[in-house]
Amino acid sequence: MNDSDVSKQVQQMVHFIKQEAEEKANEISVAAEEEFNIEKLQLVEAEKKKIKQEYERKEKQVDVRKKIEYSTQLNASRLKVLQAQDDLIRKMKEAAEKQLRSVSSQADDYARLVEALIIQGLLRLNESAVQLRCREEDLDSVLSIVSSAANVYAEKAGVDPPTVFVDENHFLPGPPKEGHHGSTCAGGVVLATKDGRIVLENTLDARLEVVFKQQLPEIRKRLFPAGGQAVA
Repeated sequence: MNDSDVSKQVQQMVHFIKQEAEEKANEISVAAEEEFNIEKLQLVEAEKKKIKQEYERKEKQVDVRKKIEYSTQLNASRLKVLQAQDDLIRKMKEAAEKQLRSVSSQADDYARLVEALIIQGLLRLNESAVQLRCREEDLDSVLSIVSSAANVYAEKAGVDPPTVFVDENHFLPGPPKEGHHGSTCAGGVVLATKDGRIVLENTLDARLEVVFKQQLPEIRKRLFPAGGQAVA
């Protein structure tokens, strides 16, 4: 083999090696580009997912905030309704209390009422001896009817008439007066056992309080048939 043949073979080998290197480089380039595109797509998808999650998180926060604001407004509305109801009921009670003040001005009717309150108190206490207190302005009237009330009680209870000690030194508060802010009493009596352990308030004020509490559900039902609740 002469030098020309050797040179030719060398050139062929160099060409072959160069071609293989180029093909390999091209494969590496294609593989790298594919890997880059895959990684880029993964990064884009990951970022899109992150953005979507952040949007959903903020959307939930907005939804929660709206629900809280709605609930707050609804509760405030209900409180206003309840407050308005309470104000109306309070005014009704005040009107009833105002009417009570005139009851004692009708002497005969009031005397019969006080007698009935005494009899009722005696029946509840069911004692052979009781103490009785009244307003100072009612003392004469009470003294004139207490024996009759004791006899009626005795007849109803089937017992001997009890001894009723009318306190002529310590009285219940007087009727409400303009500018007076202390305790008041529209009328009636307070009875107690002889030892003072059991006290029964049978004043007009106490009776109104009892009746008002008992009738409050019915009053609310009649005044506010729909319950008076704020519409949800």
